[in-house]
Amino acid sequence: MTDETAALEFGWEEWVSLPGLGLPALKAKTDTGARTSALHAFAIEPFGSVSRPKVRFGVQPIPDRPEIEVFCSADLVDRREVTSSNGEAELRYVVRTPVSVSGRSWDIEMTLTDRGSMSYRMLIGRTALADNAVVKPEASFLQPRLDYSVYDELSKVPPKKRALRVAILTREPDNYSSRRLIEAGEARDHVVEPIDTLRCYMNINAHAPEVHYDGRALPRYDAIIPRIGAGITSYGLAVVRQFETLGAHCLNSSTGIGASRDKLFAHQLLARYSIRMPTTAFASSPKDSANLINLVGSAPIIVKLLESSQGKGVVLAENAKAAQSVVSAFRNLKADFLVQEFVKEAAGEDIRIIVIGGKFAAAMRRTAGEGDFRANLHQGGAATTVKTTKEERDTAVRAARALGLGFAGVDLLRSESGPKVLEVNSSPGLEGVEKVSDKDIAGLVFDHLERRVRPLVRRSRRAPSPKTASA
Repeated sequence: MTDETAALEFGWEEWVSLPGLGLPALKAKTDTGARTSALHAFAIEPFGSVSRPKVRFGVQPIPDRPEIEVFCSADLVDRREVTSSNGEAELRYVVRTPVSVSGRSWDIEMTLTDRGSMSYRMLIGRTALADNAVVKPEASFLQPRLDYSVYDELSKVPPKKRALRVAILTREPDNYSSRRLIEAGEARDHVVEPIDTLRCYMNINAHAPEVHYDGRALPRYDAIIPRIGAGITSYGLAVVRQFETLGAHCLNSSTGIGASRDKLFAHQLLARYSIRMPTTAFASSPKDSANLINLVGSAPIIVKLLESSQGKGVVLAENAKAAQSVVSAFRNLKADFLVQEFVKEAAGEDIRIIVIGGKFAAAMRRTAGEGDFRANLHQGGAATTVKTTKEERDTAVRAARALGLGFAGVDLLRSESGPKVLEVNSSPGLEGVEKVSDKDIAGLVFDHLERRVRPLVRRSRRAPSPKTASA
């Protein structure tokens, strides 16, 4: 057991850790001539509200391994002018965080500055020393040594809880889903900012890729929640890919969103993983119309546009003649579509299951309005509570995993042969399922993000050529 009353001896260099910032090992220089401590930081960006300001920054903790970056956030204490040892004045952000040495921990204030050219990523000033600390400038490493190898294991341990800067890509910041996500994030001390997807534009280059918005480069975000409408899928995916390039964790990846929006590809992925779905057929040649319809069985059948959403572009053909007419009409429009088995026993009902982080989160039953076969709430369907089976829950989880989605709404039909996946939605609405299930879906989304957003980033960096290095 550590004797808290014993003097803590510091040499002119020591190993310390900053647990509040998720930095388990730093080699620091002790400088009693400096009043305030300093930490090497880059990409320093203030965020948060005026009443609760915060700052986000990156740290390269290992001097000779700049590809290892750890991103931190902390409460902002002040911004003050600091004069360095070479006489240059700099306006720096000041944070307060615990420092840990030899099993003892106490709060210190630190300024954030670029120490990339320094051998020591941290400078310990005199105000940071413990009350009973004794500095022996002729000695070094009087406290237990740490090791930089801990950073190789950092990605395997649960991330340090911290305030995250999160962007919601949405064209509807005031709708129920966006408002709930903002409320849930702020309740957990995160900062959540709605961003209009179509107002983003991109600077694509190898050195400093950026996303711009309203005439300025957007800051670095820890996480992105894409709420990409079907009408802007192509551009929305490009924006998500740019954020992925910048290192932000995207709740749903561009690949997963793209797969969910391509109905044909989505069904092919479901088939690849042996996930049951209504029999589905697709063809290009108009000569194959009759055979296409026969593949899914007798009428009635469903004819569905590949880019349909919210029940739009979905037609029920009651008999063979109607089926031929609908197929011909879609072909004349040069529209890509699927022909799909109509599951009669579903009786105008489907089950929407929400999957978050590969786990069942909630479910609701959706019932079609009078005279309609589509159970979508946007088409007048009604939502009610439902008790799901283990098979239904497992099927939904497998479907979300097959498309690579961290957050999905999986629509199932209850058939005589078991649950069949009708569709996998990468931007499911929250209102119906939250009200029916009484589950905090927005909160569960942030629980998932907190587990998945890692502070450690390893960036590939090309070593300079010998000619460049000697210049």
